Amino acid sequence: MRAGRIRRLLMAVALLGLSTAACGDQTNAAQRERRHPYAVIEDLPESLGPDGTTIVVGDPSRTPVHLYEDMRCPVCRQFEVNGSGPALLDMTLGKEVRAEYTLASFLDDRLGGTGSKKAANALRAALEQGKFAEYHAMLFRNQPAEQTDGYTDKFLLAMASRVKGLRSPAFDSAVQEMKYADFVAASQKAYEDAGAPGTPSAYSNGKRLPDNVLLAPDALQLFAGTEQLLGAGHRTTPVQP
Repeated sequence: MRAGRIRRLLMAVALLGLSTAACGDQTNAAQRERRHPYAVIEDLPESLGPDGTTIVVGDPSRTPVHLYEDMRCPVCRQFEVNGSGPALLDMTLGKEVRAEYTLASFLDDRLGGTGSKKAANALRAALEQGKFAEYHAMLFRNQPAEQTDGYTDKFLLAMASRVKGLRSPAFDSAVQEMKYADFVAASQKAYEDAGAPGTPSAYSNGKRLPDNVLLAPDALQLFAGTEQLLGAGHRTTPVQP
């Protein structure tokens, strides 16, 4: 299939680059850096963007894929678990892109409850521990049914116990006391101001990615292979940590 051909081509190019470097080619620093991807999700750098609401995961110098998600949204889970979410993680680990997240919480108002807000607050607390990416993945893999408002303090702490090194008195207190309530409110406003049509929505290079790119497992790599996603030069202005 086409995705397999693209991946084999990229692997061949990478191997060619490595052999050239071994022969003494003076490749630029950005190309050399790209040959040393992050090994596992735990290695990914994480930071809060200058706007105070964007959570940045991966090499901050790479092209951004900016996601708008509500943690109670089942379609967001479909993207993260069964759609292009795993491909996005793979591309982030490979330093092809950086992932950015804006956490909406509108489903609480629509469905009743506080689960979206509590989950967003807990994820902000996880960012303080450098564990956002791991915890974000854990919560989506175990997402409660949308109507149940299942992101309770008890559930969030139980899921945090499955992420090595996340639980601590400071983290537990932040979850239970909604320490980052202001961040949650500002993030919802950022989602509204962005004009995203719903969740999940994703943007790169100022353009919205089609829904079929998000919900099909191989579509993101195919889209990236056309250079519509990565864009010319494969770089953007770095995010300051």
